[in-house]
Amino acid sequence: MLRARSFAIASAALLAALGAASSATAAPTAPTAPARPAAYSCSPGYFCIYSDWDGGGTRCQWSQPSKANTADDCSFIRNGQNVRSVWNGTGQRKQYYTQTNYNSRVGSTPAGAGGNLQGSYQIRSFKPQ
Repeated sequence: MLRARSFAIASAALLAALGAASSATAAPTAPTAPARPAAYSCSPGYFCIYSDWDGGGTRCQWSQPSKANTADDCSFIRNGQNVRSVWNGTGQRKQYYTQTNYNSRVGSTPAGAGGNLQGSYQIRSFKPQ
């Protein structure tokens, strides 16, 4: 009887160990890093604005240090679309404005950086800080 009980306890322990091992392997894996955002296709030395998040959609870019009216040569601004992301590939921080001729400053982006904006406005002019 003692031998049967020892065998039962050993069997139960083995089953518990196997169950723990199988549940450990069946456990969900740790979350992976978020998907990398779309690459901002902005030439070095340019300030770029985009009609969509993460550098997507239509892009307008300028190599000059400032622009008094972006609608002069940016189709999606002329069509009334908002700017959803920016990339500053220049060597200077860029300040941007919701109105032409550098009026109504809304934000700025450091050199060599960019990202998503609020998306509820247009950038109608920009200049170095």
